[in-house]
Amino acid sequence: MSNHDHMNPFDQMDEDDFLDEPDYQNHAGDAALDEYEMLTKVTDTSAAQARKGKDIQGIPWERLNISRERYRLTRLEQYRNFENILTSGDAVDKECKQMEKGGNFYEFFYNTRMVKPTILHFQLRNLVWATSKHDVYLVSNYSVNHWSSTSGILSEIINFAGHVAPTEKYAGNLLEGFSQTQISTLAVKDKLLVAGGFQGELTCKRLDQKGVSFCTRTTHDDNAITNAIEIYDSLSGATHIIASNNDCGVREYDTERFQLLNNFQFSWPVNHTSISPDRKLMTVVGDNLDGLLVDPQNGKTVATLVGHRDYSFASAWHPDGCTFATGNQDKTCRVWDVRHLSSPVAILKGNLGATRSIRFSSDGQYMVVAEPADFVHVYSTKADYKKRQEIDFFGEISGVCLSPDDECMYIGIWDRTYASLLQYNRKHQYQYLDAYYSS
Repeated sequence: MSNHDHMNPFDQMDEDDFLDEPDYQNHAGDAALDEYEMLTKVTDTSAAQARKGKDIQGIPWERLNISRERYRLTRLEQYRNFENILTSGDAVDKECKQMEKGGNFYEFFYNTRMVKPTILHFQLRNLVWATSKHDVYLVSNYSVNHWSSTSGILSEIINFAGHVAPTEKYAGNLLEGFSQTQISTLAVKDKLLVAGGFQGELTCKRLDQKGVSFCTRTTHDDNAITNAIEIYDSLSGATHIIASNNDCGVREYDTERFQLLNNFQFSWPVNHTSISPDRKLMTVVGDNLDGLLVDPQNGKTVATLVGHRDYSFASAWHPDGCTFATGNQDKTCRVWDVRHLSSPVAILKGNLGATRSIRFSSDGQYMVVAEPADFVHVYSTKADYKKRQEIDFFGEISGVCLSPDDECMYIGIWDRTYASLLQYNRKHQYQYLDAYYSS
């Protein structure tokens, strides 16, 4: 992972981006202020309002000196994808066909402005997680917050700006805790929340208990950032955590006593790992063109994944246990089959930039792919990834997640003016429920 520490994603686009700085040259004094207040007084948007033509993000296009369509073209032309390997995206453009649009699997339901997701490191975008269709956890500056889409209440779960120390005693537990932890990555599953930090911190909290259970520094390496966390049930049924770090390590912990079970070292920084459903394989991707399939019992490489042209930051397994996907800064998501690894099943190209996060639905029907900004793609696995729904908006993506029952998809948008949490609901054939919900 690049050591651009606090690079602001807005540095990667032209600063005349009106989403941040509306144009008031035609106004003076109080009139300009009124106009500014009008433009920045963005409100929530419901499905009913969107059907009547309101912009889903509340952007008042009719008051701006550019249309949505024109601005979209400008963004596509001007957004600069970050590459570690120069021109990797251009090379891929030549070999890739864009899959047809037109799928309609999830539909816009609500955009809430009360939730203001943020991003700490421009390459790490796994900062939004849903534990049910109503419960969403996300990072906002130094806070990990919980959003309830039913009550509309936002509450703080952990504030990392001050001092966070564990209330339980375990071997290896850093009882003095941490101060001002900068949260680089997050994972939440069932009743466990795990936050990773810029200095290799790992903080674990049981959501049904007060306080924090466990704090550890995974490494004291200078370049220690925790890039990704995976929470999963091991073969024994116990919940385990895997942390991927910039010091080239992949570490596995149990959550019973928070003991370090494995520490596998690789020859390059590891940006993401994910475990197969049968627990027999683990994807390991990072600052290397090739990805790895590794035996999670011993850390030995089983296969090498060849084809990407830049560094990878995302991976995910299909519930069938045979198919998995890797996401790369070469603007592609590649889908692989463990039985034929010589070439990918599909190479799916983004519009603007890198594939920063991938999620398969738990029923295996869809694969959700998030770019760094503006676009989330939902692919139909049954249609061999040839059919996709393109969800588009404006702003950097802090994370994308599906609820465990696949009914809701949440997208965190980070923007100086239009930060929000988008909710999309799975589209069903029966329409009477829509009438019931919107009444």
